[in-house]
Amino acid sequence: MNESLSESAYQILRDRLIMMDIAPGEPINEAALVQELNIGRTPLREALKRLEVDHLVHSYPRRGTFASRVDITELAAITEVRLALEPLAADRAAALHGGTARTGIESTLAAVTQLSKNGDRRTLMENDLEVHRLIYRAANNHHLEETLIRLDNLATRIWCMTLERLPSVTEHIAEHVSLLEAILDGDRYKARELAREHIIHFEKSVRAVL
Repeated sequence: MNESLSESAYQILRDRLIMMDIAPGEPINEAALVQELNIGRTPLREALKRLEVDHLVHSYPRRGTFASRVDITELAAITEVRLALEPLAADRAAALHGGTARTGIESTLAAVTQLSKNGDRRTLMENDLEVHRLIYRAANNHHLEETLIRLDNLATRIWCMTLERLPSVTEHIAEHVSLLEAILDGDRYKARELAREHIIHFEKSVRAVL
């Protein structure tokens, strides 16, 4: 039971931290979260330990736990690793035609098509996270999946910091359509190249407003 409670708390807090619902530098109020999430302190602290490994929170002796600051200077390092691994994940996902994530990819593809026409920024960004996580899962390599989720989470926090200065995010989201179609079609080369272009476009968009 504790494991499932800890996993649930981890996922909820992870997404709040990524989307800036918990602001960078903000203290994590354990007592309030225990009440809100209806869990004990042990599963909550297990979740916080995982979030610290993800670089989303920092714990300080006798001070408590705080949401990590967003370090814009990390963008280059994050992009370097993503450029090496994301095309690989897209290639593997296409080789498996979506694998176990195929149904999720198909339904998400329909949602992306609709959102790229009329979606608020919050919904668009949540959809972006979902698309990337599906592709990583479709690659069927848990080491690759875990590494890329962690990097994408950090990249998304940087994106959130610049979101209000970006002219539009719909083009970035619309790029997912071709990528997901290539994966479903089993076009490994196209999926690999589109994944690479997507990351490059993301970094250029963010750097343009820094």
